[in-house]
Amino acid sequence: MVTEKDALSAIVEESLDAQLPPEIAVLADKVAARHAPGAVAVLAYGSCLRGTSTSESLIDLYVLTQDEASISTNPLSRIACRLVPPNVYYVEAEHGGATYRAKYAVLTLDAFAERMRPETRNPYFWARFAQPCALVQVQSERVRHQVVAALTQAARTMLATCIELSGSDDNTQDLWANGLRATYSTELRSEPPDRAKEIAAANSDYYGRITQTVLAGKHALPSAQDPSPNLTGDWRARRRTGKLLSVARLIKAAFTFQGGADYLAWKVSRHSGQQIELKPWQRRHPILASLVLLPKLLKSGAVR
Repeated sequence: MVTEKDALSAIVEESLDAQLPPEIAVLADKVAARHAPGAVAVLAYGSCLRGTSTSESLIDLYVLTQDEASISTNPLSRIACRLVPPNVYYVEAEHGGATYRAKYAVLTLDAFAERMRPETRNPYFWARFAQPCALVQVQSERVRHQVVAALTQAARTMLATCIELSGSDDNTQDLWANGLRATYSTELRSEPPDRAKEIAAANSDYYGRITQTVLAGKHALPSAQDPSPNLTGDWRARRRTGKLLSVARLIKAAFTFQGGADYLAWKVSRHSGQQIELKPWQRRHPILASLVLLPKLLKSGAVR
């Protein structure tokens, strides 16, 4: 007998086995080598899995390790990852005569799995990994099983949140768009307001299959209702906490992410249409630059 959990895991596994451009594998090999021998899996996710050219964007990778020692040789960096996960780094590699670039995060597999559960109130992790991702490399079948279980839990946590927020009874795409929009509001992001709807539409079949599988046997989702005071207050608290965590991650990344100030300026310009010209001192001192730029970006609406 195939259970709902087994069926959901099969959908996740199908996504994980997606064919990827060879340059992603080249970058994955390089980042896994940086964190050897403890790197046990590398995931690809984000815009490059939704059709964005790998030559026009930073590829998003996630390195999962068996222990904290494999995250960094620097004890302070390991402590920072434990307090404000994950650690974020930059890598580039040559393939076919072209240079490809990636932004990659590092976290232990156990910490990654733990943060997919609904007890993790901040959606930073489970909202990302409820979306389709691909398993570029994995150490063993045991690790693969752990990754699949974590991503399956992320999908369940995200869908429960979507239903709680939306209460829609028939439109899966709107259901997920509402959930994504709410989770995006808990971060500092430069994308336009309709970005969540675009992402839900880009993977509508995937979200539809997840929704149908989890809700199999039920005639409809709960009827739409106005958010309760408790629900509204809960998301206000999540937004406050999440934005503070975003600032902390931004400051922390300045220590680990080569070209971090340039990346921030590029990403904000790309999503908001507002050009940002960095001065030489801002490139030399990315933490200070981030603190100076952030209030201006918030005031202009380039970052929300």
